[in-house]
Amino acid sequence: MEHPQTRHERPPFSTPRQDMPGTTDRMDPRPDHGEETYRGSGRLEGRVALITGGDSGIGRAVAIAFAREGADVLISYLSEDDDARETVRWVEEAGRKGIAIAGDISEETHARSLVHRTVEELGRLDIVVNNAAHQASFDRLEDITAEEWDLTFRTNIHAMFHICQEAASVMEPGSAIINTSSIQASNPSPGLLAYATTKGAIANFTAGLAALLAERGIRVNAVAPGPIWTPLIPSTLPEEKVKNFGKNTPLGRPGQPAELAPTFVLLASPEASYTTGALYEITGGRPML
Repeated sequence: MEHPQTRHERPPFSTPRQDMPGTTDRMDPRPDHGEETYRGSGRLEGRVALITGGDSGIGRAVAIAFAREGADVLISYLSEDDDARETVRWVEEAGRKGIAIAGDISEETHARSLVHRTVEELGRLDIVVNNAAHQASFDRLEDITAEEWDLTFRTNIHAMFHICQEAASVMEPGSAIINTSSIQASNPSPGLLAYATTKGAIANFTAGLAALLAERGIRVNAVAPGPIWTPLIPSTLPEEKVKNFGKNTPLGRPGQPAELAPTFVLLASPEASYTTGALYEITGGRPML
């Protein structure tokens, strides 16, 4: 047994500042995606998953876990080719098919096309994980441009709507949609106003969509992470916040992507057949008010 406060590295961190969207290789400490630890047990055998933002961070951890549980995986990503290839390599090492598709999900046509590419390449679609997100920090309201506000909503919430709408037309009863919300949904940081607002919208969207799709047998849930150590952090937050990232949680450290993956597996699996419209909080002990 390991003490949860010391299971992974604790701040302060010295990872360098990165340009958006950030890459895994430049992070110190390197995130844990479960590469050496996740053990599957066939819980998603024969299923097919679409994961947005699957190149790194939470998306990579979920892709690895899904593959080791028996699922074929298509990941979408913006432009981080090296990270995407690495994720596909881990999926294929698990003996499953892995496909990576680059592009900007804030563009409606591309977002919708991901559903059809998944069906074309992998034969079906059973699980959608809407995980990709855009985040940027601003100290003053006046610094948030209309373009920035629009990009955040188009990436974080509009794309989710487009993908879910397309996916619902091809998914069979027993399928699952899992959206990534955030502790920011109810405990927003002022400097992340646009991002936090979309994460609140995602929580509401999930609850409403779950009720709307229940008769079709498609379950819809959301995961609300707290501070998780991914490339999004050093590429979007001020240096001092990166240095002490996660220190303000009761566990005294950020979560690692690998620590979220089992929850995504549960929500995707038949074991969660009576779970829909739920918001799973994984925050290191910080309450969502």
